Amino acid sequence: MLIHIVCWKYSADVDEPDREEHRRRLKALSGLVPGLARLDVGADVLHLDRSFETGLVAEFDSRESLDAYTVHPDHQAVAAIGRELSEKVVSVDFWS
Repeated sequence: MLIHIVCWKYSADVDEPDREEHRRRLKALSGLVPGLARLDVGADVLHLDRSFETGLVAEFDSRESLDAYTVHPDHQAVAAIGRELSEKVVSVDFWS
């Protein structure tokens, strides 16, 4: 499995309803492309200084599936929203 992790640290002026809408749109990406085996999205519960507010973990059957997800218009739209709302976005992808 190819694991894809993304975390968002929202800008201070982004309110909770906008954060929840972003999470809702991320969750809606489940099943977007063949080979997307699992998609989990959630809000941080620890609220540490180092914490990001939202995290996404996705599992893909192949690099090709991740590539198809990356360029899909629905993913592109929600990715743009995440960039607009965030002061920082980080990601990591690795084989499990």
